Amino acid sequence: MSIGKEILFFFGALGAFNGIFLSLYFFFFTRKKYLTNYFLAALLLVLSIRITVTVFVYFNNALPRTYLQIGLSSCLLIGPFLYYFLKTGIKGITVVPYLWKRNLMILFLFILIFGLLFPYQNYPVLWNEYIVAVIFAEWFFFVFISGFDSRELLQKIVNKKEEIVPAEMWFGMIFFGNAAVFIFYFLGFARVPFVSCLTGAVSFTFILYLIFLILLNRKKTDDLFLLYKTSVKKMEVSEVESLLRKLKTVVVEKELYKNSDLSLQDLSNEMKIQSYQLSQFLNNNLGKNFTTFINEIRIKEACEIILSNDKQTLESIGYDVGFNSKSTFFAAFKKYTGTTPLNYQLQKLSI
Repeated sequence: MSIGKEILFFFGALGAFNGIFLSLYFFFFTRKKYLTNYFLAALLLVLSIRITVTVFVYFNNALPRTYLQIGLSSCLLIGPFLYYFLKTGIKGITVVPYLWKRNLMILFLFILIFGLLFPYQNYPVLWNEYIVAVIFAEWFFFVFISGFDSRELLQKIVNKKEEIVPAEMWFGMIFFGNAAVFIFYFLGFARVPFVSCLTGAVSFTFILYLIFLILLNRKKTDDLFLLYKTSVKKMEVSEVESLLRKLKTVVVEKELYKNSDLSLQDLSNEMKIQSYQLSQFLNNNLGKNFTTFINEIRIKEACEIILSNDKQTLESIGYDVGFNSKSTFFAAFKKYTGTTPLNYQLQKLSI
């Protein structure tokens, strides 16, 4: 191996190692646990897997093709994790929506089942000619919608006409860094002269060092994961009352609480406000998070049904008011009333 290749190998491997290290840090060691932490950790982990495979395969073509399969499969997760990271930070999402869980489950099952049925080792032409195209199309799609949904933030960073807070620069840098990694990998697979997949691996290393510099030069890093915390002003009493009336109208009168898949994002869309504003309103003015607020309404409705209809089963009542399982309903009921649904029913019937 020449000196030049040794340097490239060093920087590529260093980036992969540091990526895994940062992933573990965001998963387990940040002081406060935000949803953005976990999506960033997952993003860094799959990127590090991709980089590791790139580096070792590039310098050792004799490695089993299973490594290539692992590296390519990880690319299917890079785009979604980037999109979910930006979405949770910019929109203030605090609970993983059901749709995201479903999409990730489908992706994991596809990677597992398809990989077992059509391993790269036995179907190299299928992977090189078709699967790679699908992977890059999916990766590009998520990079594109990530940029589209973050366009206001990205335009603010590019134009530099307004003051940019550290969190905005943080989110923007991670998007641009991931976009650069995608471009280098795409050009490498397209065999553009003077560009290889290793270029993407090395670029990832430098992006990581920028992240390290930001973290090391900040005494407080929590604000990097709360994009709009410092920009949300305190609400006036009249605004609080107005928003509370609107919230009750939307949730109770329209019976949105009966939707077991209802999320903070769904409710904020219905109210035509940003999800981070709704989350702040619930926490600061009602002293409860989204899940607590919705479950209290569900339990109140369940209590009324139990008192008025002794023929309906308790389990069916739980489903009717919006819980997606018997155990969740029973646990929430006991939390808010101090007793089980059955004991509550017996106590009221005996009066």
